[in-house]
Amino acid sequence: MKIKKGDKVIVVAGKDKGKEGKVLFVDRKNAKVIVEGVNMIKRHMKANAQNQQGGIISKEAAIDVSNVMYSLKGKPVRIGYKVEKTDGKTVKTRIARPSGEEID
Repeated sequence: MKIKKGDKVIVVAGKDKGKEGKVLFVDRKNAKVIVEGVNMIKRHMKANAQNQQGGIISKEAAIDVSNVMYSLKGKPVRIGYKVEKTDGKTVKTRIARPSGEEID
């Protein structure tokens, strides 16, 4: 999966299309991500130690990774990899596809 925790992404499909946010959690097994402020759902919560008051809580739900793209300078870009082999070690770095600019 090319999206990592902490990446800025733009939603490209679904009810929140066009919204931008930071990735909070990546579920590699199910190919889902949780993005800050996107795909908000409401849950009825009972009062407990963490939630003293209880009531209706809004929180982010998982969204499929195919519905988000990496955001570079406010525009969605595809991600590729550049593989370099030096002294028997292989180093993979993420790059933005059209420009070849390194991401991390």
